[in-house]
Amino acid sequence: MKLTNLVLTSVFLAGLFMSPAAYTQQDYSEDSIKVDWISWEEAIEKTKTAKKKILLEVYTQRCTWCKRMDEQTFSKTELAAYINANFYPVKFDAQFKEDIVYQNKTYRYVKNGMMGYHELAAEILGGRMSYPTIVFLDEELNVIQAIVGFKSAAQFEVITSYFATDSYMKTPWSLYQKRYRSSFHQNADDH
Repeated sequence: MKLTNLVLTSVFLAGLFMSPAAYTQQDYSEDSIKVDWISWEEAIEKTKTAKKKILLEVYTQRCTWCKRMDEQTFSKTELAAYINANFYPVKFDAQFKEDIVYQNKTYRYVKNGMMGYHELAAEILGGRMSYPTIVFLDEELNVIQAIVGFKSAAQFEVITSYFATDSYMKTPWSLYQKRYRSSFHQNADDH
């Protein structure tokens, strides 16, 4: 009887001194699904062997709405899992300073006053440098469409589904949006 109490006390005390990281890894593994952002180069390489659309987030380090989208939209477990399954997700800093080759053309950083921009960002955004902008590219790396501005998780779920399912090829956006029913278990706060 005393041995059982001693064992239970030891287990209880051990639990008190475990690090929060141990609890996080064990108890919250489902919540740890995040968007698996990869580089532009990695996405291009991956499309050579396994065709998939690219979801390209064009952002800047100083963009408050970009950070908010990371925190409030891309952090949603179900949405992150959907993006990872259906796209090669790429974060692209519009002020990236290295050269990038796209469609057999080299794009460079352009200094413009105190700030600058990358020519690839300007090309893909059609010269409309607004952040965040999400650009969907097809399996052949052609721009399908750019979506400008912050989107909530609920809004972005509909948008990603529209492109992932190729509905953009046959259904007008207004009709798709009206008919769409969420496949995620979202909180009322997401709407």
